[in-house]
Amino acid sequence: MDYARQQRDPTKHVIGIAFVVLMHILVIYALVTGLGKQMLQVIKKPMSATIIEEIKPPPPPPPPPPKKMETPPPPPPKIETFVPPPDVPVVTESAGPTITVVQPEPPPPKPVVVEAPPPPPPPKPAVRKGIVRLAGDDPIFPRQAIRAGVERGRVLARVMIDEKGYVTQVIIVSSEPSKVFDQAVIDALKEWKFNAEGEKYVGEIEINFKLQ
Repeated sequence: MDYARQQRDPTKHVIGIAFVVLMHILVIYALVTGLGKQMLQVIKKPMSATIIEEIKPPPPPPPPPPKKMETPPPPPPKIETFVPPPDVPVVTESAGPTITVVQPEPPPPKPVVVEAPPPPPPPKPAVRKGIVRLAGDDPIFPRQAIRAGVERGRVLARVMIDEKGYVTQVIIVSSEPSKVFDQAVIDALKEWKFNAEGEKYVGEIEINFKLQ
């Protein structure tokens, strides 16, 4: 049988058509029953890709440590040969006359003079109270105190009296009110006269002021 005749054989065409119809039926059945969806889901699953790292070769071994340079040993010390000096004849000089130096004797030490301590200062004169004047006026009530409305006052003063009984200095010890009657007392006591005792002494006087 030749090739063209085999191609025109109707039995082969019927088998091919039946196979195609069968495939269409299977596809329709799969779509109806949901088998196609399952196949699509299987196809849609993500693909996992694993990355294989490149195997790195091991690092090269460290270089060997450098060898230490050995220092050469020091050269041996030089041995010097000792050459004795030539013998020199010693010339002895004739001893001349000896000269003796006579040192003068040191002067005798000076006597130590002990100075006498200075005399103690004279004792301060004792303050006498209750001394009586022989002459002099009472202090005047100051006008400033009257203007200020002060009616009473008190002053305690010390007077330095010389050998003749005259007052050389007046010192205010205390005053009430302060510094209101001080100048009036100083001016009055400088004119007072006391008993002459032939030596200086200090007296204390209390003066009271009262506006009349």
